[in-house]
Amino acid sequence: MDAESVDMRIVAVGDVGVVDNMIHIGDEAMFEAATVQLRARGVDQVTAVSANPVDTAARYQLAAIHRADQDAVREAIRSSDAVIVTGGGNLSSLWPQHILQRSAIGKLAAEYRRPLVVTGQTIGPHLDGGDQDLVRALLNAAQLVGLREGRSYALCEQLGVRSELLNHTVDDASYLVTDSPETAPYCLVTFANHVGDADRDAVESALARLLDHVADTTGLAIRFTAHFGSIVAGPARGDEAMHERVAARMRATYEVVPTTDSRASARLARNAALVVCSRYHPAVFAVSAGVPTIGISVDDYTDTKLSGALGNFGQTSVLSTTALLGSEATALVERTWAARDAIRGAELAISATARAASTAWWDDVAAALRG
Repeated sequence: MDAESVDMRIVAVGDVGVVDNMIHIGDEAMFEAATVQLRARGVDQVTAVSANPVDTAARYQLAAIHRADQDAVREAIRSSDAVIVTGGGNLSSLWPQHILQRSAIGKLAAEYRRPLVVTGQTIGPHLDGGDQDLVRALLNAAQLVGLREGRSYALCEQLGVRSELLNHTVDDASYLVTDSPETAPYCLVTFANHVGDADRDAVESALARLLDHVADTTGLAIRFTAHFGSIVAGPARGDEAMHERVAARMRATYEVVPTTDSRASARLARNAALVVCSRYHPAVFAVSAGVPTIGISVDDYTDTKLSGALGNFGQTSVLSTTALLGSEATALVERTWAARDAIRGAELAISATARAASTAWWDDVAAALRG
């Protein structure tokens, strides 16, 4: 979509900014998708609120200010025409600092009477009493709220957020890359370091056995790639450290694909024959291209996200750590692989509808920001 430039100044809040060379692919992807969609609708004056303004400004070719500089944030909102809270830093008591920041942003938007849109969100599933109040107030002050799972939608209704504001959307980064995928014979793997309350040693051993079974069952090469990892060579950090420990327990051979940026990660997932991940955005990128995906959920939060991402595109292969440590994992691999043609066939119909809905959503976002 091309549009003539409109004279609008937007402040965009996301959990972005590469710090110490560590990138979080999913958070960057959602922010980038928002800027792409706004620019496609003529909004090209965007100021990002970032953990690393220099990185963000160069990465997306826009203005950026530091999220800790309260005076700069206030002035940017005062000087803006509208404010958008993009995906990342989800509204959960797991990260109360994000709730506090987004709440403060919302209050500034209200103080200066600037339209506010909140998009690409998972809400909860755990919200303490005070956090519930802040989230309810923030969302009720918005013109539109985009929620990427049915569970988040239901929780917002329970919280008392006005129903006319709520929209169940696919993740904002689902169509960051839209070129046709070319399926290649590899299984893409991304595991976060977090394993919830489960025994770490047992989980890492079970993941290794699962990947060995994938290799034996499918004949696919195993490729690891980090979604929270370093963009420079060096000691393993973030997801890379988890991958090293799992790989050391595997029989199957494997490859490691370096982490670069969101678009490269999206293409890597879209071109895979199978994805196995406990990270969220490999699943988002994969299922929107019809790639069979197995999500490993380690707690209620990751279960909400992975079930939502897969469910939005008709897939259901989410495995809890309890099931992973039991006898269900190998059977799930076999069922998911056997269904691969049906999954890809179903995606053709589902994605056509989902892409149209995504386009309509961003049309509505742009209209709401214009006030």
